[in-house]
Amino acid sequence: MKRKRIIYIAVAVLLLASASYGFWRFSNRPKEPPYITAAVQAGDITQVVTATGTLSAVTTVQVGSQVSGTIDKLYADFNTQVKAGQVVARLNQDKFTAAVDQARANIAAAQANVAKAKVSVEDTKRTLDRNKEMMKQELLAQSEMDASQTAYDAAVAQYEVNRAQVNQAQAALNQSMVDLNNTVIHSPVDGIVVSRNIDVGQTVAASLQAPTLFLIANDLRKMQVDTNVSEGDVGNVWVGQEVHFTVDAYPTRRFQGKVLQVRNAAIMVQNVVTYDAVVGVDNNELLLKPGMTANVEFLVSQKNGVLKVPNAALRFRPPSDRQPAQVAANQGTARNAGSGAGNGTRRPGGAASGQGQRSREGGGNRPGTVYVLRNQQAIPVRVRLGISDGSFTEIASGETKAGDMVIIALGSASQAATPAGPRRFFGF
Repeated sequence: MKRKRIIYIAVAVLLLASASYGFWRFSNRPKEPPYITAAVQAGDITQVVTATGTLSAVTTVQVGSQVSGTIDKLYADFNTQVKAGQVVARLNQDKFTAAVDQARANIAAAQANVAKAKVSVEDTKRTLDRNKEMMKQELLAQSEMDASQTAYDAAVAQYEVNRAQVNQAQAALNQSMVDLNNTVIHSPVDGIVVSRNIDVGQTVAASLQAPTLFLIANDLRKMQVDTNVSEGDVGNVWVGQEVHFTVDAYPTRRFQGKVLQVRNAAIMVQNVVTYDAVVGVDNNELLLKPGMTANVEFLVSQKNGVLKVPNAALRFRPPSDRQPAQVAANQGTARNAGSGAGNGTRRPGGAASGQGQRSREGGGNRPGTVYVLRNQQAIPVRVRLGISDGSFTEIASGETKAGDMVIIALGSASQAATPAGPRRFFGF
């Protein structure tokens, strides 16, 4: 009996010691800070406008055919370097050669008719002169004199008709020669063949419009990027602006260019308005190819050695500030709903004025608030903000300095301790 009592006492002592040790460890463990902070940094910041675009040659010529026929020969292929005037293709010429021969035969026939008409004119002329002499001697009736005059006039008119037919046949021959020459396709510019859309034996129909046989880029060392800039960002794009872009083929390399033109024609796709900003690019290494997709950054502003804070610090609000702001917002929403329920109108200064406020704050030197951690307290500091690169924002002025710890979020312990607010069921 005494032995069991000793065992119970020993177990109780061990349990008490374990509990004391656990309490000591729990009370002496490091406490999690109530806020997550980041330091105000001194560094460089760059504001850019991003857009996507497509690479293309500055001058791209579509080479077509003015006549219909069958492709007989090809003298150029993809990536072929060509010179202006060089033959790149030829159509079958049998039909066109026959048309030229026929036109020449028509000219010969028309010229023979002219000679025949000329003889007729001379014959009727002699008859008319003889009848005039007989008419003077009153040896010929007036009716015969009129008939000879009519015959002469008809012969002269027929002669002029035959001469016009010669000119007509000559024009037909010229057209046949033009069609024959058009069966040989020449390159209009110096460049490289980007696309070939025909093969030998293929029939080309040029009845409605000239078919595109080749696509020739004038000079791939000079290229351009046609970018789609949204209407909200087009005010930050101007001619001569410096541009950087990347392509998927070389993701680690940044190419440079300059804005050549900002076109005024709006492009609307699914109710989204964009504008074409043309960027000139030097492609001396011939790494860029037509049709590549470019991820473009227009350099709007760049500042060096300025104070900057994470954008999360500008969005942070302590719970004590959130709740009054939420209550005020709810009350304002209720007042707007009550005033608009009777007549269906919107109160002045509602959504429209809010949009105007946001647009004014979108520029530089706009007001903002950051919370600085001082003596474990979140102290609000009013600042003036400058440019932003999407992750950091410049502090143009304010009572902050490099190294200050600004709050970007609540710690997990503080979030757990934050009251969730009164529960509401079914809107009550």
